[in-house]
Order: sequence, then C-alpha cells, then structure tokens
Amino acid sequence: MEKYNLILSAEEQFAREVTLGAIVAKPPSAFFYLIPGMFIIDYLRRGSAIRKYSKHFMFPRKLAVDAALSIIQGEEEASARVHVEKDTQAWLSALKLFSEDLLKDHMALMDVLIEHYLALLRAQGDSYYLLVDDAYQNRENFQSILQKITEAENKVDRQIIGLHGDNERIKDKIVIEQQQIAKRRDKLIEAVFP
Repeated sequence: MEKYNLILSAEEQFAREVTLGAIVAKPPSAFFYLIPGMFIIDYLRRGSAIRKYSKHFMFPRKLAVDAALSIIQGEEEASARVHVEKDTQAWLSALKLFSEDLLKDHMALMDVLIEHYLALLRAQGDSYYLLVDDAYQNRENFQSILQKITEAENKVDRQIIGLHGDNERIKDKIVIEQQQIAKRRDKLIEAVFP
C-alpha cells in the first residue's frame, strides 16, 4: 500500500501543479487587483480550480491505480478492465460527456495508465522518483510511456472538444492544460533521469 499511496500522492501533486500553471498562464488583468478584496476572491478561485481539476484529473488515474493493484493482487486483467470500463462510463455519463467514441478513447488511456501503474507497483523504491527509476531504468523508456499517455490524453481531449461543438473557450483551456502537462512531465523526466 505504500507504493500505492506514493503514486496517488505524486499524481495529486502533478494535478495541482498543472492547475496552478494554467492559472498563471492566463492571469486576470491588473485592474482586477485594484478592486478591494479581489485578492481574496482570486485566492478562493485558485483553490476551487485546483480542487475541481484535481478531482477530474485523478478520477481515471485512481481507477487505473486501483485496477493495477487488483491485478497485482491476483484479479484477472480482463475482469479489472470490465470494472474500469463500467466506472468510466458512469463517470462520463454523470459529467454529461458520454459517447461511445469518448468511452473508447478513455479506455485506451486507461489501458496505458494501468500498464504504467503496474510497472510502478512492481518496482522497488521508497519514493515516487525511485519507483520510476526502477520501473523504467532510463530516460528513453520513461519518455516512451509518457508519450503513450500523452497521445491517449490528446485523443480524449479531441473527443471532448468535438462534443462541445468546437467551443473556443474550451479549446483554449485544453491547449493551456496540455502545455502545462508537457512542462510538468519534462520537469519530472529531468528530476528522475538528470
């Protein structure tokens, strides 16, 4: 369970960093801060944005980590995948985002995440960085799995944009998010494999 907690903690920290980076990338105007008390509203807005993004970012990741843990504990991979698919479908329906294509792309993302988390759970180490180092052994292997995750995430993002009718605001938000994710992943690679 220690590895499980290390992985979830690292993913939650990653989500917070992406959110903060996205907020900084699109700051409010200087006029915003001239209004008395707006810094408090900004502080609360940032906290709310971090919680909201973290919740959406973490749902599929926690599901994938849970599935990976179940597989390590002996559950058949096909059975774990069925549970993940049902939970993902229910989650997308609750968000009013369900479509067969989005579910298919989400499941492709989940497959890559499960593969990644299985590698981390099988690795040795008492920190997230040590787990990554042991699981992937070198920068190229780690970059390869991160590239697979990024490609799967981008397919999901394209589906979401399509469901929202190419809404420019949503497109901009997703582009900023993708840029922040890329920056954070580059930093992670550097931290683990300097």
